[in-house]
Amino acid sequence: MSAGLTVNSYFNDQVKSIALDNAEGTSTVGVMAVGDYEFGTSQREYMTVVSGALTVKLPNDSDWSTFAKGEMFIVEANQRFHVKVAETTAYLCRYE
Repeated sequence: MSAGLTVNSYFNDQVKSIALDNAEGTSTVGVMAVGDYEFGTSQREYMTVVSGALTVKLPNDSDWSTFAKGEMFIVEANQRFHVKVAETTAYLCRYE
């Protein structure tokens, strides 16, 4: 049985993710290398740090916030957000 996994690569292979669909909906599991990134959303995204940490500047926030392993943040649809990665970090992103 084929899993139908889709691998995505962004920022010259500095961010890679694998997309999956299951009973919980659509998600991606990925890894970000050290760097600074800007992402855009098309759906609401629930981002959970799996390993490492992400320092994030969310839309409409003036301050940066750091999310460690096990912590989650939400970005609404059609927004842009900035991420700083100080150590290679794994994440889970669930879409709604």
